[in-house]
Amino acid sequence: MTHRGPNIEAISGAREALGDAILRTPVLRCAGLEDLLDNGTIVEGKLEFLQRTGTFKARGALATVRSLAGEQLESGITAVSAGNHAIAAAYAAKAAGTHAKVVMIETANPYRIEACKRYGAEVVIAGDAHAAFDVAEGIQRDEGRTLVHPFEGPGVALGAGTLGLEICEQLPDFEALLVPVGGGGLIAGVSNAVKQLRPDCTIVGIEPEGADSMSRSFASGKPESIDKVRTMADSLGAPYALPFSFALTRDNVDELALVSDEALRRAMGVLYRHMKFAVEPACAAATAALLGPLRERLAGKRVALLFCGSNTDWATWQQHAILD
Repeated sequence: MTHRGPNIEAISGAREALGDAILRTPVLRCAGLEDLLDNGTIVEGKLEFLQRTGTFKARGALATVRSLAGEQLESGITAVSAGNHAIAAAYAAKAAGTHAKVVMIETANPYRIEACKRYGAEVVIAGDAHAAFDVAEGIQRDEGRTLVHPFEGPGVALGAGTLGLEICEQLPDFEALLVPVGGGGLIAGVSNAVKQLRPDCTIVGIEPEGADSMSRSFASGKPESIDKVRTMADSLGAPYALPFSFALTRDNVDELALVSDEALRRAMGVLYRHMKFAVEPACAAATAALLGPLRERLAGKRVALLFCGSNTDWATWQQHAILD
């Protein structure tokens, strides 16, 4: 263990063990964004929205579920999610030969609920993120299922670390990496891997203003919570930070940047017009930051954007995106 997380040897071994169950998603030069910025910035995108289940979440969920054995595997798993982690947990359970009972919040996109069911998961609906965690803890206690956490723990960091490893293997040189932040599992695992391989790289976490638990945690020096999620980016709408992912993020991330919902909406439109990507708000977070608060400071640098995933339907996308 280094940086309070798995070392590169462990991450590399995990990537090999995951095999074809996890795709090595492509990296693409984002010429459309470069033209729009027009300031000498070189932009590369890691297209993780092409991953199995549509998001990076499959990496951590599968790494966690594959660590189970015997009675734990037989008893099945549970998970909490606005959608993407639930889908990944359902996929991981099916791939590992077990079963899932996932808790989703009542505002979850119907597309995501159906995706969980297609992987064979039983879906339970809860009122909001706080209530969903309470329901999942009850399922864990009463049914003996293992909770596959959406953003906390070594399995999540190990799985997300395989994404950081791939970025470093695919991009010979980059000076900054922009990573969306929800609960912190993605940026914790990615930054832990990247900083071991590229210690001079600047890593910036991007949070929505209405779900800024990690920013609050950085300010206080300990994991903090928010009373309510106030962002349309439900995939980034974690109600609190937790110790393991917070520690990894604090140790390896250089700074955090906040973006508004309007900036996310506009970034969705920009990605559609200039890159032909129709993505959910969370997937547009890195773009929103590059076009907004980080634009001048990163001008002329080689910047990697993590497009974390996208599970949405066309009607929902149209409601969210701003096409100027």
